[in-house]
Amino acid sequence: MIEYRIDRRSGVATYLQIVQQTKQALRLGLLEPGDKLPTAREVVAATAINPNTVLKAYRELEREGLAEGRRGLGTFVRGTLGRGSADSALRTELAAWADRARAGGLDKDDVTALFTSVVEERFEERFEEHSRHSRHSKRTERIKGDDA
Repeated sequence: MIEYRIDRRSGVATYLQIVQQTKQALRLGLLEPGDKLPTAREVVAATAINPNTVLKAYRELEREGLAEGRRGLGTFVRGTLGRGSADSALRTELAAWADRARAGGLDKDDVTALFTSVVEERFEERFEEHSRHSRHSKRTERIKGDDA
């Protein structure tokens, strides 16, 4: 079962932290359709947040089709997001990289900033390359259409 960790200094609304952590667990395969989410009472006991905050997060997950409430039974995972696995080879490599970064003197914020910048750079390149290819294909189709 997932255990939520609330960072009151993050500037991110508490209910969104719950939503984000649930989505992350879904992406990593830690939660799967049919799994039961902790009750609002359990989350409140573990995190000292307002029960309405938990319910708001669960409603958001329901709205997105990722969870469903069952009266008298609780809230259950309905959908999934990920293709990754919590114990994949990529995760193992990333963990080793994080260990090297920490040993090299980087703190959590340094590692997060570095990782985020590389991910944005690499995925932006892929998006731009796809867009260029798509524009080229459309231009080629337009030219071919003019010949007809």
